[in-house]
Amino acid sequence: MGRIGGAEIEGGRSSKEDEYESRSGNSDNLDGGASGDDQDADNPPRKKRYHRHTPQQIQELESLFKECPHPDEKQRLELSKRLCLESRQVKFWFQNRRTQMKTQLERHENSILRQECDKLRAENASIRDAMRSPICSNCGGRAVLGEVSLEEQQLRIENARLKDELERVCALAGKFIGTPMPPISSMPNSSLELAVGGNGFRGLSPVVSSLPQVTEFGSTACAPLGSIQARPNGNGLGLERSMLELALVAMDELVKMAQVDEPLWIRSLENGRETLNLEEYLDVFARCIGPKPVGFVTEATRETGVVILNSLALVETLMDADRWAQMFPSIIARASTTDVISCGMAGTRNGALQLMHAELQVLSPLVPIREVQFLRFCKQHAEGVWAVVDVSMDGIRENASSPGNMKCRRLPSGCVVQDLRNGYSKVTWVEHAEYEEGAIHQLYRALLSSGMGFGAQRWLAALQRQSECLAILLSTTVSSQNPAAFTPAGRRSMLKLAQRMTGRFCAGVCGSHVHDWAHLSGSGVGSMTAGGEEVRVMTRKSIDDPGEPPGVVLSAATSVWLPVAPQRLFEFLRDERLRSEWDILSNGGPMQEMAHIAKGQDHGNCVSLLRASAMNPTQSSMLILQETCTDPSGALVVYAPVDIPAMHVVMSGGDSTYVALLPSGFAILPDGPGSPHQLGWPPQPGGPARVGGSLLTVAFQILVNSLPTAKLNMESVDTVNNLILCTVQKIKSALQCES
Repeated sequence: MGRIGGAEIEGGRSSKEDEYESRSGNSDNLDGGASGDDQDADNPPRKKRYHRHTPQQIQELESLFKECPHPDEKQRLELSKRLCLESRQVKFWFQNRRTQMKTQLERHENSILRQECDKLRAENASIRDAMRSPICSNCGGRAVLGEVSLEEQQLRIENARLKDELERVCALAGKFIGTPMPPISSMPNSSLELAVGGNGFRGLSPVVSSLPQVTEFGSTACAPLGSIQARPNGNGLGLERSMLELALVAMDELVKMAQVDEPLWIRSLENGRETLNLEEYLDVFARCIGPKPVGFVTEATRETGVVILNSLALVETLMDADRWAQMFPSIIARASTTDVISCGMAGTRNGALQLMHAELQVLSPLVPIREVQFLRFCKQHAEGVWAVVDVSMDGIRENASSPGNMKCRRLPSGCVVQDLRNGYSKVTWVEHAEYEEGAIHQLYRALLSSGMGFGAQRWLAALQRQSECLAILLSTTVSSQNPAAFTPAGRRSMLKLAQRMTGRFCAGVCGSHVHDWAHLSGSGVGSMTAGGEEVRVMTRKSIDDPGEPPGVVLSAATSVWLPVAPQRLFEFLRDERLRSEWDILSNGGPMQEMAHIAKGQDHGNCVSLLRASAMNPTQSSMLILQETCTDPSGALVVYAPVDIPAMHVVMSGGDSTYVALLPSGFAILPDGPGSPHQLGWPPQPGGPARVGGSLLTVAFQILVNSLPTAKLNMESVDTVNNLILCTVQKIKSALQCES
């Protein structure tokens, strides 16, 4: 009996341990136990043995789960080798752990909703008790129902309204989660409903019925959908509900626009680009932000490509305003997150919804900045498939664009990302906007109307170039031509300095609010010059910026059309051997490349350190930091003189924050199909029908006075004006297009 009892106790203890490990996701390996068809009738079935992980293995698995709940095959294989487990065991453990996490989250959400329901029941019961024996507020005696005070009647109305609001939010949360929320209508009827009646708040529009369901939403770190707190603006849950509905409609439209081809999208036989069929679009989709304003034009483009970035990394970049701006420095002048409505689920971005503000730019003084305020919504549609959509707030909040900037609204735009092998992903980018064309200079209207200015091709090309650069920087191989001159820390420091230089250059071309630029007018500034180019001059004071010399900074920029292919113009401007043909500050001498760091497979994407040789003993040598970028949407050549001792510190891995920079450079764009300049250059009888050219922006930033309190004089303005015009003339002469 003792042995029998001991066996029972031991068996019971093992069963409990196995059951606990199965619930916690720690047991996933099953040994023994053949099927019923294979067992002999005379032999009893063998007992199944469960494999229990050691505490060390569980600790390693839990540690990786916190960082990556969905490891790929390569990560699982490495972990199985390290823990002496089979890859199948690791896979099943993560599946069980995710199931456990989801169950805990659902229990937490149900608990919150149950508390809300209990509160309403208690409040309802107390009011019903008070209604059974009402007391007159004047005499203290019993009162009839008709003598209830006005204040109490208003409280009843407010209580019924809040109950309706909670029911609508629960219904909307159910659409996000994909499972119905606990119903509120199961509470017993009270005299409130009899006294108030219908209040006009019933019903939600079924606009999201066609969306794929999301199985998880909400986070313990954020307010659940059923308990969204009222905002200070006084609109409460009504504004939040409107935002959620708009985000869902926009997501539905983005997914369909990314998946559907003809007749919604028509591919051009000439250049292969896709254009939106507006008639088909209006038939398929209802306008979610109202009719198009008078004087606005539409641009809509779609582009698909492969990037060296997985979906999770790309989603994190897009949902972080600072990282988003750093990924697209030539497109985004400034970006910020105004409000976070939901931060997602269990540490992921699934279901994240936030209100953002951005300034989008084309690097030219002739194109005003697009200032947009929009909702950004992120959703996971399947394993390894994500979508991020933007939509303007028209109809919910008035678009707060400044009068001096371009009026623009962002229709459902964004990207759908699907993971591929080896860390790559397939990205389908859709850009759809409406803007006021009257503020655009004639030189750039063809570029913007074709979608090459703010379209999907430019966003995707910039993303591919930046992701390739990140992949090279994270690689273990050193890709500089003189690796002995750089340590890994020195390479990172120099690339960080070049990134800051390019960002300041872009901010100085368009006059972004990143810096407080003051536009100058009068005395020929900002008007057509004698050479035919319009030069815009701005000024600002640099006081406490460690990365810039203190004093009065003057920025001058102009844009011209040249009958030269963009690639040829880019190669001419980036070649240090030809720099003396256009750079009047190089003293006419040759340039020597001292260091070179590649940023991509294209040789034009790199950071270089150039030395200007002194022509005579009285001149001192000068170092120039230069960054060049090129992709199918355009090119950049940015440079700045740098101090020699400071660059020695940077190249040895020192802090580059305190290296003073005043960048200058060039932005090159194709002139766009249908440009008025493509009718032939120069027009000659029997000559070519059309000539493709380039839109070149030349910009300089110069310190005109080292005292921040000094006043700007017109001599400095004239000097910068002459410098920029002389540079443009030298480029035209070197490329033989002076006419």
